[in-house]
Order: sequence, then C-alpha cells, then structure tokens
Amino acid sequence: MRVPSPEIDEDVQFSDLDRVVRARLRTLSKDNAQEVGRHLVMAGRLLDTDPESAYEHAQAAVRRAGRVDVVREAAGLAAYRTGRFAEALRELRTVRRLNGSSEHLAVMADCERGLGRPERALALAASDEAEGLDPVTRVELAMVVSGARLDLGEPESALAALDAGAPARVGPADGLLAARVAQARAAALEALGRHEEAVAATAAFSAEDLAAASGDEPDEESVVVFDLAEDDDAVKEPAGEGPADGEPARDVPAADEPHPDVAADDASAALDEEDQA
Repeated sequence: MRVPSPEIDEDVQFSDLDRVVRARLRTLSKDNAQEVGRHLVMAGRLLDTDPESAYEHAQAAVRRAGRVDVVREAAGLAAYRTGRFAEALRELRTVRRLNGSSEHLAVMADCERGLGRPERALALAASDEAEGLDPVTRVELAMVVSGARLDLGEPESALAALDAGAPARVGPADGLLAARVAQARAAALEALGRHEEAVAATAAFSAEDLAAASGDEPDEESVVVFDLAEDDDAVKEPAGEGPADGEPARDVPAADEPHPDVAADDASAALDEEDQA
C-alpha cells in the first residue's frame, strides 16, 4: 500500500536548498528532484521545532530517492532527533558508504549511547576515522565521549575527555556549541561532587542560551541555510528518464529505487534490534 506523503508548505521552493544539495539531486528526473528537494527543505525547516514531522518528510524523500546520499543523511538525522537510534545509525552508515564521509561520526557514536552501548561509542571515537574530523565535529565527539564515560561511571575520564577534545578556547563567543560544552563540563563536575565548579562552568551563559543548548527551545537561525543566489541552477532531466509518450508517469523512477547497500544495513539493523531486545 502506498504511503501518503506529508503536506509541503506552499512557500517551499526547490531553490531553497543549498546548491551542493541540489547538485546531488541531479541524478533524478527533474520532477522527482523537485519533489524530493521540497521534502528536504521541509525536513530542515521542522527538524528543531517538530522533529516527528521532519522525519515524515525525510521518509517521503527516501521513498523517492533512496540512492542519494543527502536524502539518506536527512533521514538519518531526523531519525536521530526523534530517538530512533538504531534507524539513524543504519542510515548514517549508508551515507558513509555512499560518499565516504565521516562527518556524522559524533552522531553515530551518540546513537550507540542511545542504544545503551557506551563502549561502542568510545570505540567509534577512537577509530581512525575520527582523526580527520573538522574542529567542530571533534568537539561534538568529545562531548559524546564524555557522556559515554559518565554512562560507565567514570566521571574523571568524562572531564578529561572534554579537556582534551573541547579545549578552553571554546568560550561564550562560540555560541550554542560553547554552551553545550559548558553543560557537559558541568555534568561531569556534578558527578565528581564538585558542585560549585559545576555552577561556575555555565555562569557565563544566559538562561536562554542554556535552554537552547539543552534543546528546550528552537534555534531558528540554524534550521535551514537557504542559498537563493543560485536560483538559475535548474535540475536538468537526464535523457531517457522520462516516460515514453502515452506511458503514465510512475510515482518513483527506477533510478530512485533503494540503494543495493541497504541490504547490508538491514542486516545491521537486525543486529541492533537483537541488542535492544
């Protein structure tokens, strides 16, 4: 049975997508790329304020373009934000196979934490992939490592992980990231019984900053980055993808069927489910 697609806001345009994302969708037919792209815009727009609806839009995009890395990335991040950790891990592993990038290693490690497997989170953080991460992602990973150490009852190691991976140069001027690091440090200090230091760790931040860092309110400026300057970057329909004369158009072109690597991910998902049982 066909799953109905969630409704797209009337003001959403394909051109709202970043041009790099638009370029990734050029493997699709023009009409399908437009529809997939608009679902991705909706997923980004709703991720902070209504993650469940963002997840539905990401799933609608996957049904139309399961082979495209940015589509599976959106699905993985939306699954993560809704607490579907096994699914998020599976999707982000697929992204890594499709494009070779480890940019979501911190999210993958946090998914392992969410599945009650802090040791696996630490193993990911210690992998060779972590060596090439950009500075911000390394800070994100340090916070995951700190949380994993707290999960294991190792508060001293939790604090040391932040000292090593989220150094003192991350301060109030660094905004939301800095507030999150401060909260992670406060959690480790509290676990060590150093209550006054825990309070001091977050003293430089406003209540609004700390609430946003905790996810208690949306950070509206970070939902979607629009690139309206490239509106002339139209998605061109590759030859041979359109339906023949008199042939009804299909909902999902053959080129957009699930990627063959998904079979491997399904096996991984089965292991994840067994681990949760």
